Amino acid sequence: MTSVREFVKSAQREIRDTDLQPDRAAELLTQLAAILGNVNDEIRMADAEYNAVLLQYLESEAKANRAKIRAETSPEYQRKREARDTKELVVELVRSLKYFLRAKAEELQLARHL
Repeated sequence: MTSVREFVKSAQREIRDTDLQPDRAAELLTQLAAILGNVNDEIRMADAEYNAVLLQYLESEAKANRAKIRAETSPEYQRKREARDTKELVVELVRSLKYFLRAKAEELQLARHL
């Protein structure tokens, strides 16, 4: 089974590289909107793990800025960033698909009046 990130990247490529039809755009929009909750769950878990690492460094370092820099080199920080970046991408793809579908609906309406 593909991961959420893989699905989002695949949807991004399809939207970017194909002649997207309205039915497929609506299907992708529905799927992307549905996985937004999964992305939010991942962000919550990744934030908690990163905060634990940051706390560990804060307790062991004399300076807070050094602790933060060390924590930001951890795999937990990488996971946190990937989760947030995935959410941003999902939100932008949803916005793009909504715009695309509105434009197609307006085209169809204009064509009916001609």
